[in-house]
Amino acid sequence: MHIVNIHAAKTHLSRLVDAAAAGEEILIARAGKPIARLVPLQDTPVRPRRRLGVLAGKLTVPPDFDAPLPDDVLDSFEGH
Repeated sequence: MHIVNIHAAKTHLSRLVDAAAAGEEILIARAGKPIARLVPLQDTPVRPRRRLGVLAGKLTVPPDFDAPLPDDVLDSFEGH
């Protein structure tokens, strides 16, 4: 584990990130007191890319989809 003060961390951030990516753990300190830890990311599962159009042809939109709502439904939305 490597301890670096915050000023040096700002100055050498790129180098510290490379060291963390290589597996090293780095503590960042302010006035000698550790305040943050820079560690490598754990291997996270890669999500498969979403495919557009998966449901194409499986859903239908009724012809009156955008018709005005009945008065009783509108009244419910308006709190009457």
